[in-house]
Amino acid sequence: MKKLLSILVIGCLCVFVACNSSSSSSNSTDSAKDMNDSMLPDSNSMNNGDTSAKMSSAPVSQEDADWAVDIANAGMTEVELSKVAQTKATNPRLKSFADMMVTDHSKANDQLKQLAAAKNITLPADLSDASKKKLDNLNKKDAGKDFDKAYMDDMLDGHKNAVDKLTKGTKDLQDADLKNFATQTLPVVQMHQDSIKAIAGKK
Repeated sequence: MKKLLSILVIGCLCVFVACNSSSSSSNSTDSAKDMNDSMLPDSNSMNNGDTSAKMSSAPVSQEDADWAVDIANAGMTEVELSKVAQTKATNPRLKSFADMMVTDHSKANDQLKQLAAAKNITLPADLSDASKKKLDNLNKKDAGKDFDKAYMDDMLDGHKNAVDKLTKGTKDLQDADLKNFATQTLPVVQMHQDSIKAIAGKK
């Protein structure tokens, strides 16, 4: 009886741990990275020579796939924040900037999706938790100077990170097509960065 009780307790603990681990991976970017990582052959299967099944559907390297996930999330974030600014921004220059963001980043996002599909890379289906929080905070602000400043700050921060990641991608990516995407996208994002700096009055 005691042995049966112990087995039941252990079983419940396993279920509890499994539930917790699945909920902790609810972050869309983490889930996408986990999916990509799972497609790569592990060291045991490589040692056994059993790589054919995984290699045939394996994405690019883990580092390249993670980069694509991060860039996809950054692009989606710019679009969603800018959609809010299209209706709430009071500065005409910011409204025009938001329009440009939605157009340019939607185009880049679509290009990356096509590339990821060809490379069998899983991209996030939704914004990361951090991006959702940023979007929530922006949505809560009423139209006016506070909103305009918050949107400008988000764009300054977001484009600094995007330029850094794209620059790194032009140097470090192993996949030629992803590197080409980074090289073509970088000047556009740098132009966005220059534009938002000018609007914000920063050099």
